[in-house]
Amino acid sequence: MSEFLRKCIAGCLSVLLALLPGAPASAKPQTTSVPAGKTLPIHQYLQKPYLDLFELAPSLTFSASEVESERQALKSGESSCRNKFKEHAKTYSRQLETARSELKKGGAKLEDQKRHILHCTIQNLELLKSESDVLSAQAIPNAYDNLNAKLDLLLQWPEQNRLTLAEIASGAQNQRRWADVKDIGFRDIAPGQRDDIKRGQEAVDQLKRAGMLPPEVENKAIQQYAKSVADRVAQHSDLKVPLHVAVLQSREINAFALPGGYLYLERGLLEAADDEAQLAGVIAHEIAHDTARHSAKLMKRATIASIFYQAAQVAAILLTGGMAGIGLYYALQYGYYGLGLVLDLKLLGITRDYELEADQLGIQYAWNAGYDTTGFIRFFDKMATKEGYVNGVSWFRTHPPFYQRMVDAQREIMFLPKQSVQTVQTSEFEEMKRQLAPIALEAEKEEVGKPTLLMTKEEGCTPPKKLEYKPGQPIENVCAAPLRDPAVDQE
Repeated sequence: MSEFLRKCIAGCLSVLLALLPGAPASAKPQTTSVPAGKTLPIHQYLQKPYLDLFELAPSLTFSASEVESERQALKSGESSCRNKFKEHAKTYSRQLETARSELKKGGAKLEDQKRHILHCTIQNLELLKSESDVLSAQAIPNAYDNLNAKLDLLLQWPEQNRLTLAEIASGAQNQRRWADVKDIGFRDIAPGQRDDIKRGQEAVDQLKRAGMLPPEVENKAIQQYAKSVADRVAQHSDLKVPLHVAVLQSREINAFALPGGYLYLERGLLEAADDEAQLAGVIAHEIAHDTARHSAKLMKRATIASIFYQAAQVAAILLTGGMAGIGLYYALQYGYYGLGLVLDLKLLGITRDYELEADQLGIQYAWNAGYDTTGFIRFFDKMATKEGYVNGVSWFRTHPPFYQRMVDAQREIMFLPKQSVQTVQTSEFEEMKRQLAPIALEAEKEEVGKPTLLMTKEEGCTPPKKLEYKPGQPIENVCAAPLRDPAVDQE
């Protein structure tokens, strides 16, 4: 059941599922273009990647009525979609109450087959209600935040681009914080990195003792490859402590850094990245958290124990209809499959200034290591637009607004000195992908039947069909999904 739950919910929360094509080994990723003098309807631009919009926006003009019409359409669409799944959740709650009442009324005299059907119905209703709650509270708002960010980019980037180019022409960009990129490796971003080693080791030990750290992927070549990319970035960063890297056996698309140079990449991240530049961009971002000592600073306020050992309190929030955060929901739902998000939100993601600083420094480190700096934006775009908000956990709503994050990243890329050659793809990355595929497949098979923490497990149930939409189509297709009837599925 747990395998189905992950696939069902992760699939249903996707905004778009079609993957970006991998970039050629020796060339920059290609962007689409619009014929000169031709302007598409504004809503069609919102389906384009951020990099395309940065290129196209300065030459596009939209009337005030077009913009207002699109803004109202987004507002109406989000409200309608959220309300739809709120109503779904209410319906499932009523059905749950009925099914539980029938189960209680039957008591010990209930026939085994009828009891089994009721157990399956309750189990599936719990899933569907949780799914609807997460859609309405998290995924749909995020999807529309992303669309609004792209609309803002179309409207505001032309002027932002002009100002950015003016800063470059005047040299004003050299007055920004951390402008001294020629001194990377000799800068002291946050004094005391070495003091974090002990704290990080204690956190790792505590997580392992508590059984909260997923096992490592049992493939030396994959572990060595991940370490080689991380080491390349670290050697061109401001990190002043040894780097410890491990790939964890988890389908979640995430990476997290604990104090003192402890970097964990989850298997799903390696699966999701299209090229080495994307992977390096995420790694560079996490290394930046360590160089700036963000996790160490926040751990003074929130210890590992306080995060992981208050599950009852979090469950109470969830059961009363509140959302403590989608990561905590998944941590409870899937055991340690939500670990990365819990760490990311509680230790790294709460302070928006920290996240923006890690974006800037991470882009600098990827640049200094010789990687295509658009890798970070391209991976962000994939998570925000095509992968959804469950498996791609590093950029949720507690993080800076999408528009601010993308514009700040693009400006930093423009400010950096140009490099003649930047790595996008490597044969080593492609070999890692080949070796990872059967490992991921086997891991998913092994996950079938593992118990969850919130769901009651009943063997032999027919799972509810997932929400109806076609992969590659926008969030509106999810919003048009019909209400499911778990009772019918069991008949």
